[in-house]
Amino acid sequence: MENLARQLHPFASGSLAEDESAALLTLADIRAAAGRIEGQVVRTPTLHSRTLSQISGAEIWLKFENLQFTAAYKERGALNALLLLSDEQRRRGVIAASAGNHAQGLSYHGTRLGVPVTIVMPRSTPTVKVMQTESVGGKVVLHGETFDDAFEHACQLESELGLTFVHPFDDPHVAAGQGTVALEMLADVPELDMLAVPIGGGGLLSGVGTAARALKPDIGLIGVQAALYPSMYARLHGLDLPCGGDSLAEGIAVKEPGAFTSAVLARIVDDIVLVDEPALESAVALLLQIEKTVVEGAGAAGLAAVLGNRELFAGRKVGIVLCGGNIDTRLLANVLLRDLARSGRLARLRLTLQDRPGALFKVMRQFDKHQVNIIEIYHQRIFTTLPAKGLITDIECEARDKDQIDHLVAALREAGYSVSQVELA
Repeated sequence: MENLARQLHPFASGSLAEDESAALLTLADIRAAAGRIEGQVVRTPTLHSRTLSQISGAEIWLKFENLQFTAAYKERGALNALLLLSDEQRRRGVIAASAGNHAQGLSYHGTRLGVPVTIVMPRSTPTVKVMQTESVGGKVVLHGETFDDAFEHACQLESELGLTFVHPFDDPHVAAGQGTVALEMLADVPELDMLAVPIGGGGLLSGVGTAARALKPDIGLIGVQAALYPSMYARLHGLDLPCGGDSLAEGIAVKEPGAFTSAVLARIVDDIVLVDEPALESAVALLLQIEKTVVEGAGAAGLAAVLGNRELFAGRKVGIVLCGGNIDTRLLANVLLRDLARSGRLARLRLTLQDRPGALFKVMRQFDKHQVNIIEIYHQRIFTTLPAKGLITDIECEARDKDQIDHLVAALREAGYSVSQVELA
């Protein structure tokens, strides 16, 4: 499999040439980072998943970075960058723009090392993320409505206050720290011959890919991006694609990839695949159901890529990085319920009934006969085009599987009811 540097549009960032990127990040850098951070981050396990292997047609090995203290791999790069600061830089403190895992990782380790940490977040950042960052010692400054506003303000404060900026991905020291993930994976499972790694700004795959390519030159390196934010995919393919939308994988929802990371990836990556939102939701649910592990949307991207591109991974020994586990519990509940709906175990049936005594009771007898459990019932009498004596009834129900729902729908239609099933996107 040829890498993107040979088979795709030549990379030109205007900032870093490919030979410069090679000089800026090496296996030696990553090994030095591993020695630096050893004992200060969790050495997470890499475990084989028998069930996911059977489902996917590939041999699946999972790297559980969601087990870090702040539940994400970002601790590695943040800590490595902090440990390379001068005494004067440590005294003055560091600053970053982030509303996610980088903020928590930098705040946690900065506080632990006695380095003041300031994080600039947009005002729209959910309160829970602000509280999580503050709980591990970071000072949060809310500024602007977008990440770009926050980033610009962080750069301004860096200059005004004499702080050191620690970029979440476009920094060789950060990427070197992230690359320690690959050292551990290949030490635990040397037979891995392909890696599926999420891409946002590109820091994780730059580090992981550099280490893996140096240790196993023929290893397959597949980057994974959310289809709503194909920024690195577009850059390396020389395309102009829109980026935007409310993605479950907010951790990799990056509109502008790094110049340094783009140069590194153009040299080493084999391919980048895009995954849509339903695939991300299904992968989150599958990891919880099968592996009993909670991941955020970005953390499930690798598995989503394998399941959505079976021919690319078939028969390979694939390492998947579960890069983070920070997902809002209410959002996780929605994802799980939507997955049940897609699998056919939950359904919403819409029936047209006459608004008279006993009409609903007759329908309930069909649900009882087919042993389908009713969860909620909604009546709509006003906002409908039906005659005044008609009503629309939505019935949310739970079944053993899709076949049981299908048999119920067929029976209702045979009994003369107009019934349709409300579908998910």
